[in-house]
Amino acid sequence: MTTPFWCLLIAILLPYVFAGLATYYKAKQFGSIDNHHPRAQAAALTGAGARAYAAQQNAWEALPVFGFSVLVAHLAGADAAATTAASLIFVAARIAHGVAYIADVAPLRSLAFGVGIVCCIRLFWLAASA
Repeated sequence: MTTPFWCLLIAILLPYVFAGLATYYKAKQFGSIDNHHPRAQAAALTGAGARAYAAQQNAWEALPVFGFSVLVAHLAGADAAATTAASLIFVAARIAHGVAYIADVAPLRSLAFGVGIVCCIRLFWLAASA
C-alpha cells in the first residue's frame, strides 16, 4: 500500500479520534453519555467539548475531498514522491487543525485548514500534470 493510501486511512480515523474526545467532554460536562440522543447532547456542549465535536464534523467534511484527491492522483499516475509529500502534509495539517480547534487557537486552525486544502489542490494538479 502506498504512503498516500496510508495517509487516507489516517484521515478516515481522525473523525473517530475527535469523536472520542467529544465523548470524553460529554461525560465531563453532563456526567453521562446520552446514547438515545447523542446529537442533541453534542449540540449542548460548550467550550472544548463543543470544539471537539466541531473538529469531528470538520474532519468528516474534509475526508471526501482528500480521498478523491488521492485517488485521482493515483489513477493518473502522478509523481509518487510529490503525492507522498502532499499527503503527509495534509495529514499533519488536519491533526494540527483538530488540535488547534479544540485548544481554541483560531489563527492556527485557519492556517492548518488552508494548508490541507492546498495539499488537495496540489494532488489534483499533480494528476493533471501526469
